[in-house]
Amino acid sequence: MSTDPREALDAFLEAVREHYAASAHRNGDQDPRVEAAYMALADAFEIYEDAIYTAFDEVTPFELFDDVEDAKDDGEFLLDDDDEDD
Repeated sequence: MSTDPREALDAFLEAVREHYAASAHRNGDQDPRVEAAYMALADAFEIYEDAIYTAFDEVTPFELFDDVEDAKDDGEFLLDDDDEDD
């Protein structure tokens, strides 16, 4: 799937705004609007990241929480800046 990176960026930024709005007006710990906005934000980020990589061979400095947890489960270690000196 090829997506225009500018369109993907616009959709990602809109997802950030929607997540903020849902979070700011949360109705309890299990608010379905917040959960839906969270998932939409994650999906929009992945689309943007794929588009920017495809178009410009560029990556972002971010990882989705599930990806980080999967890496831990797989035994992969992610270094913090403080860990690089060890």
